[in-house]
Amino acid sequence: MKIRILVSLKKGVLDIQGKAIEASLQKNLGFTQISQVRQGKVVELEIAETDSEKIKKIVDEICDKLLVNKIIEDYSHEVIS
Repeated sequence: MKIRILVSLKKGVLDIQGKAIEASLQKNLGFTQISQVRQGKVVELEIAETDSEKIKKIVDEICDKLLVNKIIEDYSHEVIS
């Protein structure tokens, strides 16, 4: 199964990159209607598993051990194929 993991900063954590993107969009490119930009990361991977509970357990372990700083980041995942 192909899995997409979405990692983002928790609400309340200052997103410096998001603010920089927002400023560039507004001031440099003229998109004044844009606000509240948050930046994150996407990881796509294949898991040789079809059971949704096992997939969730594998994703949780991957995120806990490598992908996510649980102090400042949240994550979610979705099966994409």
